Amino acid sequence: MAGIIVGVDGSGHSQRALEWAAKEAVLRQVPLTVLTVHEAVRGYYSAVAVYPDDPARTQDARVAAQAETDKVLAGLDGPRPDSVTVTAVHGFPVDELIKAGQDADMIVLGSRGAGGFTRLLMGSTASQVVQHSQSPVLIVPPENSN
Repeated sequence: MAGIIVGVDGSGHSQRALEWAAKEAVLRQVPLTVLTVHEAVRGYYSAVAVYPDDPARTQDARVAAQAETDKVLAGLDGPRPDSVTVTAVHGFPVDELIKAGQDADMIVLGSRGAGGFTRLLMGSTASQVVQHSQSPVLIVPPENSN
């Protein structure tokens, strides 16, 4: 996917990343893809375990991401991106973000830092995407970051 890919999970951190990504898509005049991932459960041999309600939960995640996107776009002071696509997939967040961003101009993520080591500046997803992505990755820091 060309353009800017932004990963969202409904948190305030991802909302800030979405705001930044939308403004950057306008400046660069590129499409914006909002990606949310209904996280899969690891099965045997670290494969994706599939459950009957996964398609419904993935659709619920897409609806929530669409609502978050609509809210952010409505709150922008200025132009909005010409093309915005909201997508939800079922899988492992790091893998799905890297896959979606293979041909992207940029991947944008929020800095969550909500894992077991709260002193870290980035969450494990952001950190892993930064380490393994072929595309540039921008991490939007928390609002009160100094």
